[in-house]
Amino acid sequence: MTDIPALDPDAVIWSVPASERAGRPLLVLLHGYGSDERDLFGLAPHLPAAFVIASVRAPLSPPFPAPGWSWYPIEGLDGRDPGAITVAAQRVLGWLDAEAGGAASVGLLGFSQGGAVALQALRLRPEGLAFAVNLAGYVAEGALPTDADLKRVRPPVFWGRGARDDVIPADRIEHTVLWLPDHVELSGRVYEGLTHSVSQDELDDVTTFLAKRLQD
Repeated sequence: MTDIPALDPDAVIWSVPASERAGRPLLVLLHGYGSDERDLFGLAPHLPAAFVIASVRAPLSPPFPAPGWSWYPIEGLDGRDPGAITVAAQRVLGWLDAEAGGAASVGLLGFSQGGAVALQALRLRPEGLAFAVNLAGYVAEGALPTDADLKRVRPPVFWGRGARDDVIPADRIEHTVLWLPDHVELSGRVYEGLTHSVSQDELDDVTTFLAKRLQD
């Protein structure tokens, strides 16, 4: 398995300075394959202002000539190792332990690879994370020792994906369709005409989901 290093604490974009973070809910953004911390941070002005937002950079460089960064290696359409996704999620949790101790609560929002990592982190720490937003991602296959705790806690999860998204293999989508409702409090939508991206309708639904989490 490829070694996945710790996240770089300097490769993070925060919505507010450190002096304004303590005691507020934290939303961590996890970008997709070949992107970086600047990508999803573009959503920040459209999300509820009560959240402190931290957009973090994945720790791996994809093989040349792919740009940006990745959370875990992808080798061909079927090269998504659940063990590597777990290690990537552990790296996110390690960063949270070091950097987010003063947060009132922590939620994760990930796109594609980042969505898979967000869900895996929630599986690893179902009582320590408040929710997850999975955009165009999937649930990694295989069981984790903490899945029973996740099923008991049933944290809220939003899953959005495009009806024309052909990037994530169909078997991963089928697995996620069956797995998520049995383990979490699931909401979400399939967006007609949407490819492997985020639409305004989806962003509106995410904003509504996040506002409800603030009420919770």
